[in-house]
Amino acid sequence: MTLDLVAALREKGFEAEDRGDVVTVRLEPGKLEEAARLAVELGFDHLASVEGVDWPQDGVIEVIYHAESYEEELRGKLLELRVKVPRDDPRLPTLIEVWPNALFLERETWDLMGVVFEGHPELRRLLMPPDWEGPPPLRKDFKVKTEGVFVNVE
Repeated sequence: MTLDLVAALREKGFEAEDRGDVVTVRLEPGKLEEAARLAVELGFDHLASVEGVDWPQDGVIEVIYHAESYEEELRGKLLELRVKVPRDDPRLPTLIEVWPNALFLERETWDLMGVVFEGHPELRRLLMPPDWEGPPPLRKDFKVKTEGVFVNVE
């Protein structure tokens, strides 16, 4: 990745690390929207994914955004925004105004990891049953309740 991208991010006060085809930016939750808007300005106009990583030993969930570009000179490059939030109350602002396709990506991360995206217009179950109760199923301390195995032997 060009040093221009890393330089532009660092000039705005972001901690950016160039790892070849991936530039990683680690930020505080309050800087997320600003970093996302800057990413779009720099050509990263497509949000490819939003996922969460549970770090129970540290008491945090790390939310990772992967942005890509449709511009020819940036194709094959990935901009990664990483934000850590408290595990007991994981909240971030929605990025729908920046990347409209965050609508479903944030819903999935809320549904499976329990991260609340404040300002999201449609934060409801996407993959889990609508009446799901209990801890988010992709957290590391989630336990499947075993009720037995039923086999039909006819």
